[in-house]
Amino acid sequence: MLKRAASRFLRATLRPIAALALAATPAAAAPHAPLILAFGDSLTAGYQLPLADGFTAQLERALRAKGIAATVHNAGVSGDTSTGGRARLGWVLGGLHARPDLVILELGANDMLRGVDAKVPRANLDAMLADLTARHIPVLLAGMLAAPNLGAPYAREFNAVYPDLARKYRVPLYPFFLNGVTLHPDLQLPDHLHPTAKGVAVIVRGILPSVVHALPRG
Repeated sequence: MLKRAASRFLRATLRPIAALALAATPAAAAPHAPLILAFGDSLTAGYQLPLADGFTAQLERALRAKGIAATVHNAGVSGDTSTGGRARLGWVLGGLHARPDLVILELGANDMLRGVDAKVPRANLDAMLADLTARHIPVLLAGMLAAPNLGAPYAREFNAVYPDLARKYRVPLYPFFLNGVTLHPDLQLPDHLHPTAKGVAVIVRGILPSVVHALPRG
């Protein structure tokens, strides 16, 4: 009888203590939700596309489908050149609520289409990469290729910009942002420069492994 009473007393005493101990145990930390900054021109802005069909929205969905709860911030400006991007990079970074875990740097296409001397985008991209490196922000450099009508000498100089800078700053390079789209009119808008929603899906499928690999672990 005494044993049963003592057992009931212990259970009644230990139950609230156990509950208090459980409440005091810190919850497991939620997985980090990466912030990715897509910094570029109309190709990242989603030119003439609904918001849900643009590059940043499709990339965000693709990442989440892989279990990466990332937010992809759209910092694309249609018509922007590398000079414009260089001028606004600090302002964009300062306006974010947190330091991005990764910047996808996609600029230079408009310089190329205007036939700007390749030394200009080289200098501007160099300056942006130096700035991001100094801020300890990882970068995935998205490359561009010169249009054939600009001639072989220009193409050689322009096309070398991205791999050269990727080596200099030791950042990963996605060699051609429009890979899989440029030779497919069905994936392009009538201007034959910008991707349709299906074209963006092709771009996202191509660049996704590079984005995942470039994200810092943990």
